[in-house]
Amino acid sequence: MSATDTTGRSDQRFPRARRLTNSGQFQRIFAEPLKTGRGGYVVLYRPNGLTSARLGLAISKKCARRSVDRSRLKRIARESFRLNWQRLPSVDVVVLCARGAPTMPSQRLFDTLEHAWATIRKSPCVDS
Repeated sequence: MSATDTTGRSDQRFPRARRLTNSGQFQRIFAEPLKTGRGGYVVLYRPNGLTSARLGLAISKKCARRSVDRSRLKRIARESFRLNWQRLPSVDVVVLCARGAPTMPSQRLFDTLEHAWATIRKSPCVDS
């Protein structure tokens, strides 16, 4: 399978190399996080020393009771990350749910994440 489809768009898959896959990776971020986000999501991040950004999701039942709401929040976060990971520095990112997120419109959630990605790109603590 090629990296571009017939429309010329780049590959938008979400491979294992761009995901946080074990609890140690999450704990490293939770131990000393840099933090951004407002309304909908809280984004924790930390430089990872690798060649690209990686994403982890921690959308809890405490924030979004219904599984359909948690799935929607995760889907929005993954999609936003897929569209922006190439412009991010080498960081590990954990996206958390904030109070009221399940009732927010999808576009507002996307906008919150766009703001978070811009903050991470501008962060002086992250080598670009």
